[in-house]
Amino acid sequence: MLDRTLATTPAITLMPSSLSANAGLALLSALSIFAASPATAAPVQGLPTIVLVHGAFADGSSWSGVIGALQHQGYRVTAVQNPLTSLADDVAATRRVLERQRGDVLLVGHSWGGAVVTESGNADNVKGIVYLSALVPDAGESVGTLLARLKAPMEGLQPDAHGLVWLDDAAAYQHVMAADVPLAKVRQLAAVQQPMTAAAFDDTVTQAAWHRKPTWYLITDHDNALRPDVRRAIAKQIGATSTSIASSHLSLVAQPAKVAEFIAHAARSIGTPSQ
Repeated sequence: MLDRTLATTPAITLMPSSLSANAGLALLSALSIFAASPATAAPVQGLPTIVLVHGAFADGSSWSGVIGALQHQGYRVTAVQNPLTSLADDVAATRRVLERQRGDVLLVGHSWGGAVVTESGNADNVKGIVYLSALVPDAGESVGTLLARLKAPMEGLQPDAHGLVWLDDAAAYQHVMAADVPLAKVRQLAAVQQPMTAAAFDDTVTQAAWHRKPTWYLITDHDNALRPDVRRAIAKQIGATSTSIASSHLSLVAQPAKVAEFIAHAARSIGTPSQ
């Protein structure tokens, strides 16, 4: 019955037409080119690649406005998707992205991402590190012990039964992270935010890259997540070139153009754009 149906139905054929054969050859050709290509294309000559590392209660898409602004200036940009399950896991995710880059890299970390880039920034291709309202532990120090040392303990973030800390209430998210971002946008951010494993705040950095790499630190003056004096103390400790802007903690969303220009300034310091 099945054989007869196939034999008498002209719309179904097991033999490719010349059109489908040509399409198949084109597909095979494209696949062979893709397979022969390097993992990532080389950045524009003279420009470092910029790798962005998000913090807690965010994901890689939080960098969208910054990415667009940097790409417009000719930079190759890629954003890490951190699992936020432990410092080691986030560092591993960042290292995988770093390994795919060709040429020099400027590594950028926001908030919790500061701890991640402090460890992963030891990679040879990382030529500088930018911190945005970031937590920057020293070797042998965790984010938790850093905040305790600076007398700025984390408050109000209680883990659930799975040991995860959430910030998925839009009103709370706006107050803590993005007081200067419209509520409609905040609702989107809260809807896609990633929970943070509470135990990660006790994971210690083994080797702090800021001792060996040039650093920049952006201070956000209207930050409800981290006091300005704490951020200034961190910037001073690591010897960073710092500046401040009027922004909430989530400056990459609230002030993407200013954040992109701060990053580009650091990038120009480690590489001269080709003419």
